[in-house]
Amino acid sequence: MSFPPTLFAGLRFAVVGLGRNGLPAARALLAMGAAVTVWDDSVAARDAAAAEGLVVAEPVMAGLEALVLSPGIPHRLPKAHPIAAAAIAAGVPILSDADLLYRAVRAAGSKARFAGITGTNGKSTTTALLAHIIATAGWPVAAGGNLGTASLALPLLPDSGVYVLEMSSYMLERLDRLRFDTACMLNLSADHIDRHGDMAGYALAKRHVFDRQTTADTAIVGIDDDLSRAMAAEMRAGPARVITVSGAGAADFRADGTWLQSGGARIADLAAARALPGAHNMQNAAAAAAMARALGVPDAAIAAGIASYPGLPHRQELVGEIAGIRFINDSKATNADSTAWALGCYDRVIWIAGGMAKEGGIEPLAPFFPRVALALLIGRDAPILATTLAAHGVTHRSVDTLEAATAAAWAEARAGLAPVVLLSPACASWDQFTGFDQRGDRFRDLVRALADGGNT
Repeated sequence: MSFPPTLFAGLRFAVVGLGRNGLPAARALLAMGAAVTVWDDSVAARDAAAAEGLVVAEPVMAGLEALVLSPGIPHRLPKAHPIAAAAIAAGVPILSDADLLYRAVRAAGSKARFAGITGTNGKSTTTALLAHIIATAGWPVAAGGNLGTASLALPLLPDSGVYVLEMSSYMLERLDRLRFDTACMLNLSADHIDRHGDMAGYALAKRHVFDRQTTADTAIVGIDDDLSRAMAAEMRAGPARVITVSGAGAADFRADGTWLQSGGARIADLAAARALPGAHNMQNAAAAAAMARALGVPDAAIAAGIASYPGLPHRQELVGEIAGIRFINDSKATNADSTAWALGCYDRVIWIAGGMAKEGGIEPLAPFFPRVALALLIGRDAPILATTLAAHGVTHRSVDTLEAATAAAWAEARAGLAPVVLLSPACASWDQFTGFDQRGDRFRDLVRALADGGNT
Protein backbone atom coordinates (compact mmCIF):
# COMPACT_ATOMS: atom_id res chain seq x y z
CA MET A 1 0.00 0.00 0.00
CA SER A 2 1.04 3.60 -0.56
CA PHE A 3 0.83 6.42 1.93
CA PRO A 4 -1.92 9.04 1.33
CA PRO A 5 -0.64 11.87 -0.89
CA THR A 6 -1.83 14.57 1.52
CA LEU A 7 -0.53 12.98 4.74
CA PHE A 8 2.06 15.72 5.40
CA ALA A 9 0.38 18.52 3.43
CA GLY A 10 1.18 21.94 4.84
CA LEU A 11 4.37 20.76 6.54
CA ARG A 12 7.86 21.82 5.51
CA PHE A 13 10.94 19.63 5.90
CA ALA A 14 14.62 19.99 5.03
CA VAL A 15 16.68 16.95 4.08
CA VAL A 16 20.45 17.26 4.34
CA GLY A 17 22.71 14.53 2.98
CA LEU A 18 21.51 13.01 -0.29
CA GLY A 19 22.85 9.48 -0.13
CA ARG A 20 21.03 6.14 0.31
CA ASN A 21 19.03 7.59 3.20
CA GLY A 22 18.45 11.21 2.29
CA LEU A 23 17.19 10.98 -1.29
CA PRO A 24 14.55 8.30 -0.54
CA ALA A 25 13.42 10.35 2.46
CA ALA A 26 13.02 13.48 0.34
CA ARG A 27 11.08 11.62 -2.33
CA ALA A 28 8.79 9.98 0.23
CA LEU A 29 8.04 13.24 2.01
CA LEU A 30 7.17 14.89 -1.29
CA ALA A 31 4.88 11.98 -2.17
CA MET A 32 3.10 12.53 1.16
CA GLY A 33 2.39 16.15 0.29
CA ALA A 34 5.14 17.91 2.25
CA ALA A 35 7.18 20.86 1.03
CA VAL A 36 10.78 19.69 0.91
CA THR A 37 14.11 21.48 0.52
CA VAL A 38 17.23 19.37 0.04
CA TRP A 39 20.94 20.04 0.45
CA ASP A 40 24.25 18.22 0.21
CA ASP A 41 27.79 19.52 0.61
CA SER A 42 28.66 17.80 -2.67
CA VAL A 43 28.00 19.86 -5.77
CA ALA A 44 27.50 16.69 -7.81
CA ALA A 45 24.85 15.44 -5.38
CA ARG A 46 23.06 18.80 -5.48
CA ASP A 47 23.11 18.83 -9.28
CA ALA A 48 21.71 15.29 -9.43
CA ALA A 49 18.89 16.24 -7.03
CA ALA A 50 18.06 19.34 -9.04
CA ALA A 51 17.98 17.25 -12.23
CA GLU A 52 15.16 15.15 -10.80
CA GLY A 53 13.17 18.22 -9.83
CA LEU A 54 13.96 18.53 -6.14
CA VAL A 55 14.26 22.01 -4.60
CA VAL A 56 17.92 22.45 -3.74
CA ALA A 57 18.82 25.20 -1.29
CA GLU A 58 20.41 25.66 2.11
CA PRO A 59 17.46 25.31 4.49
CA VAL A 60 15.82 28.28 6.18
CA MET A 61 14.91 27.24 9.72
CA ALA A 62 11.87 29.47 10.24
CA GLY A 63 8.70 27.39 9.92
CA LEU A 64 10.56 24.12 9.46
CA GLU A 65 8.81 21.05 10.87
CA ALA A 66 12.05 19.08 11.13
CA LEU A 67 15.51 18.65 9.71
CA VAL A 68 16.11 15.13 8.38
CA LEU A 69 19.84 14.70 8.68
CA SER A 70 21.51 11.67 7.08
CA PRO A 71 22.86 9.38 9.81
CA GLY A 72 26.52 9.85 8.91
CA ILE A 73 26.38 13.63 9.35
CA PRO A 74 27.11 14.65 12.98
CA HIS A 75 24.88 17.04 14.88
CA ARG A 76 27.01 17.10 18.06
CA LEU A 77 30.30 15.19 18.09
CA PRO A 78 32.97 15.30 16.84
CA LYS A 79 31.75 18.60 15.39
CA ALA A 80 28.24 19.63 14.48
CA HIS A 81 27.55 20.22 10.81
CA PRO A 82 26.77 23.96 10.35
CA ILE A 83 23.19 23.26 9.24
CA ALA A 84 22.65 20.99 12.24
CA ALA A 85 24.03 23.68 14.53
CA ALA A 86 21.63 26.21 13.00
CA ALA A 87 18.70 23.84 13.56
CA ILE A 88 19.63 23.32 17.20
CA ALA A 89 19.94 27.08 17.72
CA ALA A 90 16.51 27.61 16.16
CA GLY A 91 14.87 24.80 18.12
CA VAL A 92 14.13 22.76 14.98
CA PRO A 93 13.98 19.00 15.69
CA ILE A 94 16.67 16.87 14.02
CA LEU A 95 15.10 13.52 13.19
CA SER A 96 15.89 10.15 11.72
CA ASP A 97 13.68 9.15 8.81
CA ALA A 98 12.71 6.10 10.90
CA ASP A 99 10.94 8.46 13.28
CA LEU A 100 9.05 10.00 10.36
CA LEU A 101 8.08 6.54 9.11
CA TYR A 102 6.46 5.83 12.49
CA ARG A 103 4.69 9.17 12.37
CA ALA A 104 3.46 8.50 8.81
CA VAL A 105 2.21 4.98 9.61
CA ARG A 106 0.21 6.20 12.58
CA ALA A 107 -1.10 9.25 10.70
CA ALA A 108 -2.29 6.92 7.94
CA GLY A 109 -4.31 4.99 10.50
CA SER A 110 -2.27 1.76 10.46
CA LYS A 111 -1.65 -0.12 13.71
CA ALA A 112 1.27 -2.06 12.21
CA ARG A 113 3.85 -2.97 14.83
CA PHE A 114 7.51 -1.98 14.95
CA ALA A 115 10.52 -4.14 15.82
CA GLY A 116 13.88 -2.41 16.30
CA ILE A 117 17.31 -4.06 16.40
CA THR A 118 20.62 -2.55 17.42
CA GLY A 119 24.00 -3.61 18.79
CA THR A 120 27.60 -3.30 17.70
CA ASN A 121 27.56 -6.51 15.69
CA GLY A 122 24.95 -8.86 14.30
CA LYS A 123 22.14 -6.40 13.82
CA SER A 124 21.89 -6.82 10.04
CA THR A 125 21.68 -10.61 10.27
CA THR A 126 19.17 -10.43 13.12
CA THR A 127 17.05 -7.90 11.22
CA ALA A 128 16.98 -9.99 8.06
CA LEU A 129 16.39 -13.22 10.00
CA LEU A 130 13.47 -11.77 11.96
CA ALA A 131 11.88 -10.42 8.78
CA HIS A 132 12.32 -13.85 7.15
CA ILE A 133 10.70 -15.59 10.12
CA ILE A 134 7.73 -13.21 10.02
CA ALA A 135 7.36 -13.74 6.26
CA THR A 136 7.53 -17.51 6.83
CA ALA A 137 4.58 -17.11 9.21
CA GLY A 138 2.65 -15.47 6.36
CA TRP A 139 2.44 -12.00 7.92
CA PRO A 140 2.98 -8.72 6.04
CA VAL A 141 6.49 -7.48 6.78
CA ALA A 142 8.86 -4.74 5.61
CA ALA A 143 12.52 -4.57 6.62
CA GLY A 144 14.96 -1.70 6.29
CA GLY A 145 16.45 1.27 8.10
CA ASN A 146 20.21 0.94 8.43
CA LEU A 147 19.94 -2.26 6.38
CA GLY A 148 18.85 -2.12 2.74
CA THR A 149 15.81 0.04 2.11
CA ALA A 150 15.70 3.42 3.83
CA SER A 151 12.92 3.65 6.41
CA LEU A 152 10.74 6.19 4.60
CA ALA A 153 10.97 4.19 1.37
CA LEU A 154 9.13 1.27 2.99
CA PRO A 155 5.48 0.72 2.05
CA LEU A 156 2.44 1.31 4.23
CA LEU A 157 1.56 -1.96 5.97
CA PRO A 158 -1.86 -3.00 7.28
CA ASP A 159 -2.66 -3.43 10.96
CA SER A 160 -1.36 -7.01 10.83
CA GLY A 161 2.02 -5.96 9.45
CA VAL A 162 5.40 -5.60 11.14
CA TYR A 163 8.19 -3.15 10.34
CA VAL A 164 11.61 -4.63 11.18
CA LEU A 165 14.19 -1.85 11.39
CA GLU A 166 17.92 -2.08 11.86
CA MET A 167 18.86 0.92 13.98
CA SER A 168 22.38 2.34 14.11
CA SER A 169 23.51 4.44 17.04
CA TYR A 170 23.48 7.43 14.66
CA MET A 171 19.77 6.86 13.94
CA LEU A 172 18.88 6.20 17.58
CA GLU A 173 20.21 9.61 18.60
CA ARG A 174 17.45 11.22 16.51
CA LEU A 175 14.22 9.59 17.66
CA ASP A 176 11.33 11.60 19.03
CA ARG A 177 8.14 9.51 18.73
CA LEU A 178 9.09 6.05 17.49
CA ARG A 179 8.15 3.33 19.96
CA PHE A 180 9.16 -0.25 19.29
CA ASP A 181 6.70 -2.96 20.30
CA THR A 182 9.73 -5.20 20.60
CA ALA A 183 13.29 -3.88 20.63
CA CYS A 184 16.63 -5.65 20.86
CA MET A 185 20.14 -4.61 21.91
CA LEU A 186 22.46 -7.46 20.92
CA ASN A 187 25.92 -6.57 22.22
CA LEU A 188 28.30 -3.72 22.94
CA SER A 189 31.95 -3.25 22.04
CA ALA A 190 34.00 -0.18 21.17
CA ASP A 191 32.77 1.52 17.98
CA HIS A 192 31.93 5.05 16.80
CA ILE A 193 33.62 6.57 19.86
CA ASP A 194 34.40 9.78 17.95
CA ARG A 195 30.67 10.27 17.42
CA HIS A 196 29.56 9.49 20.98
CA GLY A 197 32.52 10.72 23.04
CA ASP A 198 33.21 7.52 24.99
CA MET A 199 31.81 4.05 25.63
CA ALA A 200 29.26 5.42 28.07
CA GLY A 201 27.93 7.77 25.40
CA TYR A 202 27.88 4.96 22.83
CA ALA A 203 26.00 2.63 25.20
CA LEU A 204 23.51 5.40 25.98
CA ALA A 205 22.88 5.93 22.26
CA LYS A 206 22.20 2.20 21.81
CA ARG A 207 19.84 2.17 24.79
CA HIS A 208 17.59 4.69 23.03
CA VAL A 209 16.09 1.72 21.15
CA PHE A 210 14.05 1.09 24.32
CA ASP A 211 12.81 4.68 24.72
CA ARG A 212 9.06 5.14 25.09
CA GLN A 213 8.40 1.42 25.59
CA THR A 214 5.52 0.57 27.91
CA THR A 215 4.41 -2.43 29.96
CA ALA A 216 2.85 -3.80 26.76
CA ASP A 217 6.26 -3.98 25.04
CA THR A 218 9.23 -6.36 25.13
CA ALA A 219 12.91 -5.47 25.51
CA ILE A 220 15.35 -8.13 24.28
CA VAL A 221 18.93 -7.83 25.56
CA GLY A 222 21.95 -9.97 24.69
CA ILE A 223 24.02 -10.89 27.73
CA ASP A 224 27.19 -12.28 26.16
CA ASP A 225 29.27 -9.23 27.13
CA ASP A 226 29.66 -7.31 30.39
CA LEU A 227 28.20 -4.00 29.23
CA SER A 228 25.07 -5.63 27.83
CA ARG A 229 24.60 -7.74 30.96
CA ALA A 230 24.74 -4.56 33.02
CA MET A 231 22.17 -2.92 30.75
CA ALA A 232 19.82 -5.91 31.10
CA ALA A 233 20.11 -5.78 34.89
CA GLU A 234 19.35 -2.05 34.98
CA MET A 235 16.28 -2.52 32.79
CA ARG A 236 14.69 -5.19 34.96
CA ALA A 237 12.79 -2.41 36.73
CA GLY A 238 10.73 -1.88 33.57
CA PRO A 239 8.54 -0.61 32.18
CA ALA A 240 9.01 -3.12 29.33
CA ARG A 241 9.30 -6.84 29.99
CA VAL A 242 12.98 -7.85 29.66
CA ILE A 243 13.98 -11.06 27.85
CA THR A 244 17.65 -12.10 27.85
CA VAL A 245 19.35 -13.96 24.98
CA SER A 246 22.69 -15.72 24.68
CA GLY A 247 24.65 -17.65 22.10
CA ALA A 248 25.98 -20.04 24.72
CA GLY A 249 25.28 -19.20 28.38
CA ALA A 250 22.20 -19.25 30.55
CA ALA A 251 19.45 -16.90 29.36
CA ASP A 252 15.73 -16.79 28.64
CA PHE A 253 16.56 -17.76 25.04
CA ARG A 254 19.84 -19.59 24.54
CA ALA A 255 21.69 -21.78 22.07
CA ASP A 256 23.65 -24.85 23.12
CA GLY A 257 25.46 -25.23 19.81
CA THR A 258 22.83 -27.53 18.35
CA TRP A 259 19.44 -26.39 19.57
CA LEU A 260 17.81 -23.05 20.29
CA GLN A 261 15.99 -23.33 23.60
CA SER A 262 13.71 -21.35 25.87
CA GLY A 263 12.63 -22.51 29.29
CA GLY A 264 14.15 -25.90 28.64
CA ALA A 265 12.02 -26.45 25.53
CA ARG A 266 13.64 -26.85 22.13
CA ILE A 267 12.52 -24.32 19.51
CA ALA A 268 14.78 -24.80 16.47
CA ASP A 269 17.53 -27.10 15.23
CA LEU A 270 20.47 -24.77 14.67
CA ALA A 271 22.50 -27.49 12.98
CA ALA A 272 20.06 -27.19 10.08
CA ALA A 273 20.65 -23.43 9.76
CA ARG A 274 23.49 -23.50 7.23
CA ALA A 275 23.45 -19.71 6.71
CA LEU A 276 24.08 -19.05 10.42
CA PRO A 277 27.62 -20.32 11.15
CA GLY A 278 29.52 -19.58 14.35
CA ALA A 279 28.71 -18.81 17.97
CA HIS A 280 27.81 -15.18 17.22
CA ASN A 281 25.00 -16.30 14.92
CA MET A 282 23.64 -18.44 17.73
CA GLN A 283 22.98 -15.23 19.65
CA ASN A 284 21.48 -13.63 16.54
CA ALA A 285 19.12 -16.61 16.13
CA ALA A 286 18.16 -16.46 19.82
CA ALA A 287 17.39 -12.75 19.54
CA ALA A 288 15.32 -13.12 16.38
CA ALA A 289 13.38 -16.02 17.92
CA ALA A 290 12.71 -14.08 21.12
CA MET A 291 11.45 -11.07 19.17
CA ALA A 292 9.30 -13.25 16.90
CA ARG A 293 7.70 -15.00 19.85
CA ALA A 294 7.08 -11.62 21.54
CA LEU A 295 5.19 -10.61 18.39
CA GLY A 296 3.13 -13.80 18.53
CA VAL A 297 4.80 -15.85 15.79
CA PRO A 298 4.24 -19.59 16.43
CA ASP A 299 7.31 -21.65 17.34
CA ALA A 300 6.81 -23.85 14.26
CA ALA A 301 7.19 -20.81 11.99
CA ILE A 302 10.23 -19.66 13.98
CA ALA A 303 11.91 -23.03 13.45
CA ALA A 304 11.01 -23.10 9.76
CA GLY A 305 12.27 -19.56 9.26
CA ILE A 306 15.61 -20.24 10.93
CA ALA A 307 16.12 -23.41 8.89
CA SER A 308 15.28 -21.72 5.58
CA TYR A 309 17.07 -18.41 6.17
CA PRO A 310 19.28 -17.76 3.10
CA GLY A 311 21.81 -15.42 4.72
CA LEU A 312 22.96 -11.93 3.77
CA PRO A 313 25.61 -10.72 1.34
CA HIS A 314 28.92 -9.69 2.93
CA ARG A 315 28.29 -11.60 6.18
CA GLN A 316 30.39 -14.76 5.98
CA GLU A 317 29.04 -15.25 2.48
CA LEU A 318 30.53 -18.16 0.55
CA VAL A 319 31.21 -16.51 -2.80
CA GLY A 320 33.10 -19.36 -4.43
CA GLU A 321 34.85 -22.68 -4.01
CA ILE A 322 37.70 -23.39 -6.42
CA ALA A 323 39.72 -26.59 -6.27
CA GLY A 324 38.56 -27.13 -2.71
CA ILE A 325 39.47 -23.59 -1.59
CA ARG A 326 36.57 -21.67 -0.04
CA PHE A 327 36.38 -17.89 -0.51
CA ILE A 328 34.41 -16.15 2.25
CA ASN A 329 33.14 -12.57 1.88
CA ASP A 330 32.79 -11.02 5.33
CA SER A 331 33.24 -7.43 4.18
CA LYS A 332 30.61 -6.24 6.67
CA ALA A 333 33.17 -6.90 9.43
CA THR A 334 34.37 -3.32 9.86
CA ASN A 335 35.75 -3.71 13.40
CA ALA A 336 37.86 -6.23 15.28
CA ASP A 337 34.98 -7.62 17.32
CA SER A 338 33.07 -8.57 14.20
CA THR A 339 36.14 -10.11 12.57
CA ALA A 340 36.77 -12.17 15.72
CA TRP A 341 33.51 -14.04 15.09
CA ALA A 342 34.60 -14.87 11.56
CA LEU A 343 38.14 -15.96 12.44
CA GLY A 344 36.68 -18.19 15.14
CA CYS A 345 34.78 -20.20 12.53
CA TYR A 346 37.85 -21.52 10.66
CA ASP A 347 40.90 -23.49 11.78
CA ARG A 348 43.34 -22.17 9.16
CA VAL A 349 42.86 -19.17 6.91
CA ILE A 350 44.49 -16.75 4.55
CA TRP A 351 43.13 -13.50 5.91
CA ILE A 352 42.56 -10.33 3.85
CA ALA A 353 42.27 -7.31 6.15
CA GLY A 354 42.73 -3.57 6.15
CA GLY A 355 41.21 -0.25 5.25
CA MET A 356 40.52 2.50 7.78
CA ALA A 357 41.25 1.04 11.20
CA LYS A 358 38.93 1.57 14.15
CA GLU A 359 40.09 2.57 17.63
CA GLY A 360 42.10 -0.27 19.13
CA GLY A 361 43.02 -1.68 15.71
CA ILE A 362 43.32 -5.48 15.53
CA GLU A 363 45.11 -6.09 18.84
CA PRO A 364 41.93 -7.68 20.32
CA LEU A 365 42.21 -10.38 17.64
CA ALA A 366 45.48 -11.76 19.05
CA PRO A 367 43.84 -14.95 20.40
CA PHE A 368 42.86 -15.83 16.82
CA PHE A 369 46.24 -15.12 15.21
CA PRO A 370 47.37 -18.79 15.44
CA ARG A 371 44.62 -19.56 12.91
CA VAL A 372 46.11 -17.13 10.36
CA ALA A 373 48.49 -18.80 7.92
CA LEU A 374 49.03 -15.51 6.10
CA ALA A 375 47.57 -12.02 6.42
CA LEU A 376 47.33 -9.89 3.27
CA LEU A 377 46.87 -6.23 4.13
CA ILE A 378 45.16 -3.58 2.02
CA GLY A 379 44.21 0.06 2.32
CA ARG A 380 45.26 3.15 4.20
CA ASP A 381 46.04 1.64 7.58
CA ALA A 382 47.86 -1.50 6.43
CA PRO A 383 51.05 -0.25 8.19
CA ILE A 384 49.18 -0.03 11.53
CA LEU A 385 47.88 -3.58 11.16
CA ALA A 386 51.32 -4.79 10.03
CA THR A 387 52.90 -3.46 13.23
CA THR A 388 50.45 -5.44 15.35
CA LEU A 389 50.91 -8.62 13.33
CA ALA A 390 54.70 -8.34 13.44
CA ALA A 391 54.61 -8.00 17.22
CA HIS A 392 52.73 -11.30 17.40
CA GLY A 393 54.84 -13.14 14.83
CA VAL A 394 52.07 -13.45 12.25
CA THR A 395 53.23 -13.88 8.65
CA HIS A 396 51.89 -10.96 6.64
CA ARG A 397 52.35 -8.88 3.51
CA SER A 398 51.09 -5.43 2.59
CA VAL A 399 49.68 -5.60 -0.94
CA ASP A 400 47.68 -2.34 -1.07
CA THR A 401 44.66 -3.36 -3.15
CA LEU A 402 41.93 -5.97 -2.91
CA GLU A 403 42.78 -7.11 -6.42
CA ALA A 404 46.39 -7.86 -5.43
CA ALA A 405 45.30 -9.50 -2.19
CA THR A 406 42.82 -11.83 -3.90
CA ALA A 407 45.36 -12.91 -6.51
CA ALA A 408 48.03 -13.53 -3.85
CA ALA A 409 45.59 -15.40 -1.62
CA TRP A 410 44.60 -17.71 -4.47
CA ALA A 411 48.21 -18.45 -5.33
CA GLU A 412 49.09 -19.28 -1.72
CA ALA A 413 45.93 -21.31 -1.11
CA ARG A 414 46.45 -23.28 -4.31
CA ALA A 415 49.95 -24.10 -3.06
CA GLY A 416 48.41 -25.65 0.05
CA LEU A 417 48.87 -22.89 2.64
CA ALA A 418 45.23 -22.90 3.85
CA PRO A 419 41.83 -24.13 2.63
CA VAL A 420 39.98 -20.85 3.30
CA VAL A 421 40.46 -17.31 1.98
CA LEU A 422 38.65 -14.92 4.30
CA LEU A 423 37.94 -11.27 3.52
CA SER A 424 37.09 -9.92 6.97
CA PRO A 425 38.77 -6.52 7.00
CA ALA A 426 38.26 -5.38 10.63
CA CYS A 427 38.36 -1.87 9.13
CA ALA A 428 36.06 0.61 7.44
CA SER A 429 36.21 0.71 3.64
CA TRP A 430 35.95 4.38 2.75
CA ASP A 431 39.61 4.83 1.83
CA GLN A 432 39.18 2.66 -1.29
CA PHE A 433 35.43 1.97 -1.65
CA THR A 434 32.08 3.69 -1.22
CA GLY A 435 31.15 1.19 1.50
CA PHE A 436 31.60 -2.35 2.76
CA ASP A 437 29.06 -3.54 0.19
CA GLN A 438 31.10 -2.27 -2.77
CA ARG A 439 34.20 -3.87 -1.25
CA GLY A 440 32.39 -7.20 -0.88
CA ASP A 441 30.90 -7.00 -4.37
CA ARG A 442 34.36 -6.44 -5.80
CA PHE A 443 35.73 -9.45 -3.94
CA ARG A 444 32.87 -11.59 -5.24
CA ASP A 445 33.62 -10.46 -8.81
CA LEU A 446 37.32 -11.22 -8.38
CA VAL A 447 36.59 -14.73 -7.11
CA ARG A 448 34.21 -15.37 -10.00
CA ALA A 449 36.91 -14.29 -12.40
CA LEU A 450 39.32 -16.75 -10.78
CA ALA A 451 36.74 -19.51 -11.18
CA ASP A 452 36.33 -18.59 -14.84
CA GLY A 453 40.08 -18.48 -15.34
CA GLY A 454 39.89 -14.90 -16.56
CA ASN A 455 40.19 -11.35 -15.34
CA THR A 456 37.74 -8.68 -14.21
